[in-house]
Amino acid sequence: MTAAVWKLGSIGIIVFSLIMGFIFYYVMSPAHKKEKKKHLEETTSLLINFIIFIWLGKILVNINIFIEDPLAILAYPSDSNAFYIAVLLTALQIIYKTKRKQFDSMTWFVSFVPIFIFGSFVYEFIQKVVFNNSIGFHSIVFHAGILILYVIRQGKDEKNALSLLMMLLWSIGQLLLAFIMPYASLFGYLMAPWFLVILIVLFITLFIYEKRKVS
Repeated sequence: MTAAVWKLGSIGIIVFSLIMGFIFYYVMSPAHKKEKKKHLEETTSLLINFIIFIWLGKILVNINIFIEDPLAILAYPSDSNAFYIAVLLTALQIIYKTKRKQFDSMTWFVSFVPIFIFGSFVYEFIQKVVFNNSIGFHSIVFHAGILILYVIRQGKDEKNALSLLMMLLWSIGQLLLAFIMPYASLFGYLMAPWFLVILIVLFITLFIYEKRKVS
């Protein structure tokens, strides 16, 4: 019972953090109300799919247990492997929808970045202040720095390049935190250094491409 309550509490914190991210984006974005509403709906849809993909990843990681007793999988927590699978499947979904002209991935990404940054900051803040996470101080300072930099540069830099730069800095910062602290995490999911290196290479590539396209 205690484990179930703790799990529900963890999910509640993530949901609350993302809602705060939605509010931050809605207040800060200069886009038209209809456009902001569309972006929030797209992000909500992708987040729902991401949750489904995490469950699918959990099943794939524990396939033997699922075959023997499908209901037993409910008791197993979603680990990093399930998280990686969900990230991969979500990325493939975005690529597929973009190729079919059903989705403007870059426009969505620009709207997602402030949601992600502020939501991550709120989550880390709650973990430190409410639950007294002893290793959360560095993460709070880091996310606060990224958030402040984003607010300062918004409207001054080209929005696509700024969004990619913010995620590049976030990935580099998380990799550094992985060596400073016992681990680096995102909404409670541990991230291995190799995963962060992949993100860094990806965002560097996209950033260079975007800068060349603009110039």
